[in-house]
Amino acid sequence: MNRRLFEHIRHQFRLNLYGIHGVPHWARVQYFGLKIGKKENARLDVVRLFALLHDSQRLSDKYDPEHGNRAVVFAHEIRGEFFDLDDQGFDLLCEALAEHSNGLTKADITVQTCWDADRLDLGRIGVYPNEKFLCTNTAKDPAFIHRAWAMTH
Repeated sequence: MNRRLFEHIRHQFRLNLYGIHGVPHWARVQYFGLKIGKKENARLDVVRLFALLHDSQRLSDKYDPEHGNRAVVFAHEIRGEFFDLDDQGFDLLCEALAEHSNGLTKADITVQTCWDADRLDLGRIGVYPNEKFLCTNTAKDPAFIHRAWAMTH
C-alpha cells in the first residue's frame, strides 16, 4: 500500500474514518478487487488506487451522487505527488471512480473489477450483493458472493 497516499486521504476524509464508507470499507474493496483482478487479469495498480479513492470525497454517508466525480477531480489534483500512473491506467481509474455508484456493468475489465469490488461490500449495510449488478464472472460466482457477504456483515 502507498502509505503516503493513504495518510493524505485519511487526513482529508470528511466522514467517520471507521464508518460505512471509511477505512474498513476501503480495505475490503481492495481485498475483493485484488482477488477478482488476479483471476480476471485486471490492472491491479488501478484496483488498489480505486479502493482508496472511490469514496474519499464523500460529503455524506447518505445520498451523495457527485462523490465519484469529486474523487476524479481529487485524483487529478494528487496524481504525480501521491501516486504515479500511466495515462491509460489513469483513464481507467477515472472512469471507475466517476461511474462506480451508477449501476453500470459494461466497461473495461479493470473498471468492472473496481465496480464489483465495491458492490461486493454491500453487506456492510445489510444488502446481499445481487449477481445482476455484478460484472465479472469471478464476482458473479455464488460462492464468491457468499464469502463476501460473510466478511461484510
